[in-house]
Amino acid sequence: MQLKPLQKGRFQQSWVDEYTKIEKIVLACISEKKFVDEGQLVMQQGQQLGALVLVKQGRIALKYSTRSGRNFQLGSIYCDHQIFGEMEFFSNYRCQMDIIASEALEVWIINRDKLQHALKQEPQLALFFASAIAIDYQDTVDILTRRLLYPIAYNIAYDLYHQHLHDQPVDGFTKGYLEAERFGTSDRVYRRSVQQLITLGLIIKQKKKLEIVDMNKLKAYLDAEE
Repeated sequence: MQLKPLQKGRFQQSWVDEYTKIEKIVLACISEKKFVDEGQLVMQQGQQLGALVLVKQGRIALKYSTRSGRNFQLGSIYCDHQIFGEMEFFSNYRCQMDIIASEALEVWIINRDKLQHALKQEPQLALFFASAIAIDYQDTVDILTRRLLYPIAYNIAYDLYHQHLHDQPVDGFTKGYLEAERFGTSDRVYRRSVQQLITLGLIIKQKKKLEIVDMNKLKAYLDAEE
């Protein structure tokens, strides 16, 4: 969840009005600051979390792995005062995904006990957390259901279209095998799906990057597949 106010949600204006106070309360719960190298885990899947983490600036990636070795990449996020571990803080479940530093960055550790005390003392802080978590939850479920219910080619096209609109909650990767994992498939199937979209005249590949050829044609393709 993002500490800064999001431009959506029922309580958006309340976030804006109360942000200075909310930020002050959360920052008062910081117990430690440390640097994390590129590729290092910020949080680990299956870990029992002892604290939350605030990343003020920097890019992270989110990954889920199975015991069989299959990986699913949710995507990458450029953090702007992003908090991780908030779901596990409220549920007391183990960490659901690996949070990986995509570049060297500084992380601020939020003490769980201090945050719990703050939530009891300042009820509007709980409202802020609930609103932010609800938005993140629905964004994530939307991604996962599309991955499950629609073909790979459709998901690639949908992702490119919404990248163009700049309304994606997460970004993609520059490496092909990571993009394949992001769409829950193998590199071979991913490349075949990309070629399908190229053959349809919807996209082209330039300098290892996918580009939209005709926005209207791409939108028509997505509407037909819905």
